[in-house]
This record gives sequence, C-alpha cells and structure tokens, in this order.
Amino acid sequence: MTAQTLNDLLSAGVRGRTVLIRSDLNVPLDGSTVTDDGRIRASLPAIKELADAGAKVIVMAHLGRPKGEPDPTFSLAPVAARMSELLRAEVALADDVTGSSARQKAAALAEGEVLLVENVRFDARETSKDAAERQELAKEMAALAGADGAYVGDAFGAVHRAHASVADIASLLPAYQGPLVATELEVLTRLTESPERPYVVVLGGSKVSDKLAVIDNLLEKADTLLIGGGMLFTFLKAQGHEVGSSLLEEDQLDTVKGYLERSGKGAATIVLPTDIVMASGFAKDAEHEVLPVDALASGTHGDKAMGLDIGPATAQAYAAEVAGAKTVFWNGPMGVFEFPAFAEGTRAVAQGLTEATAAGGLSVVGGGDSAAAVRTLGFEDGQFGHISTGGGASLEYLEGKELPGVSALSGGKA
Repeated sequence: MTAQTLNDLLSAGVRGRTVLIRSDLNVPLDGSTVTDDGRIRASLPAIKELADAGAKVIVMAHLGRPKGEPDPTFSLAPVAARMSELLRAEVALADDVTGSSARQKAAALAEGEVLLVENVRFDARETSKDAAERQELAKEMAALAGADGAYVGDAFGAVHRAHASVADIASLLPAYQGPLVATELEVLTRLTESPERPYVVVLGGSKVSDKLAVIDNLLEKADTLLIGGGMLFTFLKAQGHEVGSSLLEEDQLDTVKGYLERSGKGAATIVLPTDIVMASGFAKDAEHEVLPVDALASGTHGDKAMGLDIGPATAQAYAAEVAGAKTVFWNGPMGVFEFPAFAEGTRAVAQGLTEATAAGGLSVVGGGDSAAAVRTLGFEDGQFGHISTGGGASLEYLEGKELPGVSALSGGKA
C-alpha cells in the first residue's frame, strides 16, 4: 500500500483541524544555544504549509537520550525559540508530552498556530519495548488532535525506531508521509536500485561495528568503497599494519579480512589510506606528523601515536575519486573534524562531493556527523545533491532493513 502524502492531506482540507506532525528536531546544543539548526530548517516547510492552510499544528520531537523522565538538559525550549525566530511567529511550548500543559495548550490553539510539546522521550512509554505501553501513549497523543485530527510523519531521522510517536500513532489517526521522508526515500531508492556509475561510497566514523551490515550490502552494489575515520585502523590491522594506539576493534578483524577478500574477488573495490596524520594524543593541540601506513608506529611518538585523520596524499586521492563519480554516498567523517588540525581529510572529501555535484552527479551526505561536518567546515547545503536528516535511518535503509516509521505510514488508519 502506497503512503498518502502531505499534499493529499492538504487537498482534503485542514482548516480548523488539529494535525500532529512528528518532526526531527534533534539538534546539537551548547547550553541553551542551537549550534546547528539544519534539522529545524528542514522541518519547517511542512509545518508552515499546514499552518498557512489553517491547521492547528502540534509538533512532536525528541532531543538527545533522556532516560524516560524530564531532564532540563534535553528540553526543547531552545528549539521552540529558534523555530519562532525562523517562522517569525510564536511557537508555544508545552511543559509536558501529553499531560495537562499539552492538553490545555492544544485545546487553546487557533487556526494557523503552532504548538511544540516537550521532548517525547521525557515519557518512558515513547521508547518502551512493551507495545501496550507505547500504544497507551500513542492514544494520549492522538487525543490531543481530537476526532477530526490527522498525523504527518516527517521525522526521517527517527523512522528506524518503533516508537510511539513514530510508528504506533499512525494506526490511530489518518496518517500521511511528510515531504522530508518522501525525499529521503526517493534519494535512497536511487542509491540502491538505479545508481548512475561510477558509484562511490565513502565510509568513516569511529567504528567498523557500526557499519557492518551496510558494508556487507554495498560491497555488492557500489563500485568503490573509500574507508576513513577511526574504522580504517581495523582494516589496516587486518592487512598486517601496526596502528599504534589508534582506535581498533580486535573482534572485527576476521570480518574485515572477509570484506577485503570479497573485494579482491570482484566485489566493490575497497580503498584504504596510504598515509595518516598521527598525533601524540586525542587533543586539539596534540603534536602530530604525517606517516605512511606501513610505518605508523615509527614516528616521534612510537606505538603510543594515535591516528586522528587521513593524510594529505590519501585526502587528495579520495577527493579525486569522489569528484569523478556519478553517484556518491558519504557517511562518517575522515578524522576528528572538530579539531582544525585534523579536519583536512574530511574537508577534502566534502570538496570532492561539491565537484561531483557541479559536474551533474548525485552526491548524498548521509546525515549525522557528516552533515554537521560540512556545515562546520563552511560548506553550503546547496553545494550537495542531498544532505540526509537521518544518518542511522539512511544506513539501515541501505542495509536493506524495514523501517518501522515508513511501514506505519503505508498501513495506517484510513
């Protein structure tokens, strides 16, 4: 069954109706300041369309990982403030998820007004493994919308979670797929079913274990896999290199050797760095030097040296490989980009993606740290074909897994 879309809902008419929309507002904070509002900006078009059409809009979202109870550290108050600035209209914030504050503010909403309820993960039932508990919370959420309410799922970053506000509620109200989710699925379908070639995948981040299934799947779909980030040291170790005190997952060495063997027998070509920026420790001002991969423990700091970025020769090679691709998917930074001294590998890959885009290719930045990196390093969103709002969801889709929040929108209440 094909999901109904936001346009279907707008065509049916929303004036005077209460519409619950699950958005992805899980943004980084520095105290009470939003440091990257990319997800807020991406979520606002659907919210504004509903408000402009006369709906009473109730937005649900999570922030961080509170432990099922209110925690001021994870309050959505800074998000409500930023939404108000961007919408140039007040976005009220309820003090709870479905309690007295949410009920009172929902009942008082006028046409075109927007209410954000507090972090849905302040209620332990949101993420409960007990389906009955999640359903109980979902019923309370649906009650906020009333008899003529509707639900829009637009939080792609959460669709891989079987949570109350993502999946359960879709069976209780007429459910519609938001534009963010629709766009993400369209792009990911192109990556998995009909990629233009050459198709290059860049994988970074800290751990191989986080990306086992996606590597396994993409070995049969992509042409080239470029490996960076902390996970590269497990690959280098599997090839027999010493890696100093760099991040290493000993328990994944056999798995990685299997990937390298498959690559050698005709699967996607796995490309590993030829040089690494090795540092005296994990610090912004750590002493560092560039060493070839066959001599990582032979430098100034010996076997205590820690790799924090791919080296300049590797960065140049990776950027060239990416720039020449017709399809590129990138998930995970190449190094500790938050430290300027170790950001050049990530910057080079990002630049390569912009060149692939300029040449007419499809470049996809796979959410999470990769999206944060390109913005931190000064790139504009428009320089890339698509910046995903959901890193984990993107990876699970590319692994071939079913996404509960997507399935729920296809089989929700009519």
